[in-house]
Amino acid sequence: MKLFLTLLSLVSLQTCISSTPLIDKKDPVWEPPLSEQKDLAKAYFAAGCFWCVEAVFESVKGVHEVYSGYAGGETKNPNYNQIGTGRTGHAEAVEVHYDPKVVSFGTLVQVFFGSHDPTTSNRQGPDRGSQYRSIAFYQNSSEREMIQDYIALLEKKEIFTNAIVTEVEPLDKFYFAEEYHQDYEKRNPNNPYVRSVSIPRLRKFQKSYPELLKENH
Repeated sequence: MKLFLTLLSLVSLQTCISSTPLIDKKDPVWEPPLSEQKDLAKAYFAAGCFWCVEAVFESVKGVHEVYSGYAGGETKNPNYNQIGTGRTGHAEAVEVHYDPKVVSFGTLVQVFFGSHDPTTSNRQGPDRGSQYRSIAFYQNSSEREMIQDYIALLEKKEIFTNAIVTEVEPLDKFYFAEEYHQDYEKRNPNNPYVRSVSIPRLRKFQKSYPELLKENH
């Protein structure tokens, strides 16, 4: 019985939301530093725990920075505690700053679908709830068409056994997550969730798409 309880406690640690302390409010609102890099475009995706998604996109050449945050919901300026209830409508998402001369939006869509399971509804790995659902956000009709065309291609080639449940939604508002979430995997390599979920997910992506990686990855 003691061994069972120990294993159970270890499993409970290995989820995104249970690996960090919850907070009661988001104060002050965190904003990223202004970038001196010009001519960068932005793309937005939700694919489970944003620590994992941020690390994946940051490994892609042409991507300059990735920020964790919340999108797809109704609550204004939500915090991590509220997101964790699954009642705000938001998903954990990322804002990808990229150089379109080096990497295209279409390639980022490929990275998105190639780095998570788009067939699981309100779930990604050990994380469950609507805040972990799969969403590809678009900012114009061209991006929407690229996303929809790629989904059609994946379905035609039967890349996934089950049906793709990824939502394709217009971006309304992206809220930056609290500062301690930014670069979380990089700054917390010994976190149990990072070691057991985030890093293996990153390594799996890197092994599948070596041609898309930055040299230092």
